[in-house]
Amino acid sequence: MHPNDGLLGTHNQASGFIGAMGQRASAAWPKAMTRIAEATGERFESVRAFLDSRYGRQFADDVLNFHHAGLDLDAAVAAAVNRWQSWRVSARSSTHTGIPRGISYLTGFVVAAAFEEERVE
Repeated sequence: MHPNDGLLGTHNQASGFIGAMGQRASAAWPKAMTRIAEATGERFESVRAFLDSRYGRQFADDVLNFHHAGLDLDAAVAAAVNRWQSWRVSARSSTHTGIPRGISYLTGFVVAAAFEEERVE
């Protein structure tokens, strides 16, 4: 099986993760999709919803910060995944987002983005 089999393309070319990554977007997308799915245990559809969201843009900003600090793109994505997995949703964030308090930011926002996408459809 090819490593990118099953990966989904973006539904948001203008903003979200793709918009923030600019010319690095095509190389970064499969890395982010794969690493986030592995870290959260969520489906590619849920990961795409996250990456296409405003939180995906914030995640991309983190990737770019690590990349500009000297990490190659793969390591920058991994560092951002690790950072977002280490953060926990606070009581205040939980009140504003509905994401359960105490779970990782990455998992919480991936699930929330997927839920929002399904709700809109």
